[in-house]
Amino acid sequence: MTLTTTYPSARRAYRYKLFHSQTGNARTNNMIWFFRRVISIPQAFILLGALSMVIYFSKYNAVDPNIPVIQVPEVKNVSQVTPHTPASSQVQTNHVQVMERCEANTSMTSVTDFASLPSPIKNFLLYRHCRHYPMLLDLPGKCGGMEKSNKVFLLLVIKSSPNNYDRREVLRKTWAKERMYRGVWIRRVFILGSSSDGHEKEKLNKLLQVEQEEFSDILQWDFHDTFHNLTLKQTLFLEWVKGNCPNVRFLFNGDDDVYANTDNMVEYLQSLEDNDGSKHLFTGYLFINEKVVRWSKSKYFIPVVIQETNTYPPYCGGGGYLLSGYTALVIYKMSLNITIHPIDDAYMGMCLEKAGLEPSSHIGVKTLGLNIPSKEQDALEPCYLRQLLLVHRFLPPEMYLMWKQVNDPRLDCSPSYKLK
Repeated sequence: MTLTTTYPSARRAYRYKLFHSQTGNARTNNMIWFFRRVISIPQAFILLGALSMVIYFSKYNAVDPNIPVIQVPEVKNVSQVTPHTPASSQVQTNHVQVMERCEANTSMTSVTDFASLPSPIKNFLLYRHCRHYPMLLDLPGKCGGMEKSNKVFLLLVIKSSPNNYDRREVLRKTWAKERMYRGVWIRRVFILGSSSDGHEKEKLNKLLQVEQEEFSDILQWDFHDTFHNLTLKQTLFLEWVKGNCPNVRFLFNGDDDVYANTDNMVEYLQSLEDNDGSKHLFTGYLFINEKVVRWSKSKYFIPVVIQETNTYPPYCGGGGYLLSGYTALVIYKMSLNITIHPIDDAYMGMCLEKAGLEPSSHIGVKTLGLNIPSKEQDALEPCYLRQLLLVHRFLPPEMYLMWKQVNDPRLDCSPSYKLK
């Protein structure tokens, strides 16, 4: 499936990435070719003279006061932190919060068979105790402040990674638009960590800062954004909710590669009897008696040192689920006394179990794909997608095309299109 639509900002990002992916020698050779084949000797002297004047005058007049400048903060290499700074006292600034680094727990190296564990699991165990990290990008006024946060009916919480600019760009223009629907507000945040240390991290963080200047929808913390740190990302976000958006009615929590129907979400949530977000709700694709994976080659491998029991409590798949603001705060409270687990959706189930609450199943959530009644019908048939809350997972071009088709006013769906 090919999509020809390309957004200007996406093209700019692609050109930037393409240029910086070249080696220094490649860029130098291209410049030499340009001077040899395009510019004559007299033109070269004129060009060099002009460049000299630009350099000379820029030395004494570096900034034109009539030209707006985007201030990009210096990114410091601060990654882990022990002291807890209450979210209510944190203020959005243009500088990274300077906090004491949280050191590795080297005692974990003495656990049985530590040396034979996969590297991601080793790193997880060494830094499992680190729960608080500095914020790089904050949005303290996203919900209108603590007192007005009840005006936000549905907060879209989308798990993303620093590199996934193309996914975020498509979602902003499709199902994750901030808007009012049926008299209630839908808001959006992307939650991110950072890439690995070094030049790549600094470059991506500066690009994210520019992205934030334009869209104001990114929450970023200074921890390494990996699969095994998804639970950490969730707990940091829940802490942010408690301090900045405590009265939000409902939240959608999902990945940046799911197709979601936020119209259907609002309609479903408004149809709930006697629940305006102040009571328990946690619904999605339900897993019951799910076995813990012990095969060390699996992405979902969990050794006994992390979890001794062989089954997880009931939980909803992390591709996407809906929860009430009440339940979000309960999960945060429970998480303070539950050790971090690498599988974030299973960890949500652990928090619910500790609180004596249960997740529920919703037929419109398809994190494992669609169950189409006939093999002759397309799995991406818009008449099926129109009935869903979400389906997982898709590439950005597929996402955009599906959204356009589902929202086409000319789409006519017969009663035969029913999901199982």
